[in-house]
Amino acid sequence: MLSKTCYTILLLMLLAPGRVLLGQATPSAPTSNGTVPSVADLLTFIDKATAERTEGRDWSTPVKLVIIFSGLAILPSLFIMMTSFTRIVIVLAFVRRALSTQSIPPTIAVMGLALFLTLYTMAPTFELINTRSIQPYLADQIDFTTASTLATNVLKEFMLRQCRETDLMLFVQMAKIPPPSGPMALGLHIVVPAFIISEFRTAFEIGCLLFIPFLVIDMVIASVLLSAGMMMLPPVMISLPFKLILFILVDGWGMLAKSLSMSFN
Repeated sequence: MLSKTCYTILLLMLLAPGRVLLGQATPSAPTSNGTVPSVADLLTFIDKATAERTEGRDWSTPVKLVIIFSGLAILPSLFIMMTSFTRIVIVLAFVRRALSTQSIPPTIAVMGLALFLTLYTMAPTFELINTRSIQPYLADQIDFTTASTLATNVLKEFMLRQCRETDLMLFVQMAKIPPPSGPMALGLHIVVPAFIISEFRTAFEIGCLLFIPFLVIDMVIASVLLSAGMMMLPPVMISLPFKLILFILVDGWGMLAKSLSMSFN
C-alpha cells in the first residue's frame, strides 16, 4: 500500500490545499464550508474508503482498493484531459511560438504556469466535489458508490459546459446510440472525447488570434529590411525585441491569464 506521503504528493497535483500546513498529520473535521477539499480530508476519505469495516451494502475493501489505486495510476491523464489544463497549455505554447523565443520561457515553467492556472480555474468545480461528494461521505451521509457517482457528475457538468453540441452529436452518431433525453444522460465515453476535441478547437482559435499581431510585426520588419537592401539579415532577429516590448507593454502575461480564466463557463 502506498504511504501517506505518496498519497499527499499525488493528490496535491490535483487539488492544491489552501488550509493545510505541511507536515500536518491529524485530519481536520469534515465540515462543508464551500472550499476545495484539503489533503487531510482526502487522506481521511481514502482511509475511510479502504477501512476493514464494511457497513450495509457498501463495496468491499479489496474492490475499493483496486478502484482507488487505479484512479491514482491514471490521475495524470485525468488531470490533463478532464480539466482546463489542455486548453491552457496549448495556448501558452502558441504564445511562446508567436514570440519566437524558442525555449524561453522553458517548458517546465510553461507547464508549471498551466498547472496552477488549471487549479485556479477548476477551483469552483473542486468546491462542488468537496461539498456534494467528499464531505457527505466523511460525515457518513452517503456510501462510497454514491460519492464516486456525485464526483463524476460534477466533472461531467464542467465538461459539458465547454463542449460544443456538434462535437457531442458527432460521437453520439459514431457510437450509433439513440439521442439521449439530456446531456447528463450521456456516458463518459461520449463526453470526454467530445470535451477534448472542443478544447483543442478553442485553444487553436485563441492561438491563431494571438499570432496575428506578432505576424504583423514580422511582416513590417521584413518589408523594412527588404526596402533597405538588408536581405541577408534574418527578420526574426530584428522583430524579436519589438515583439517582446509590445508583449510587456500591454501586460501580456496578465491579460493572457485573465482571458484564459474567463474563457471557461
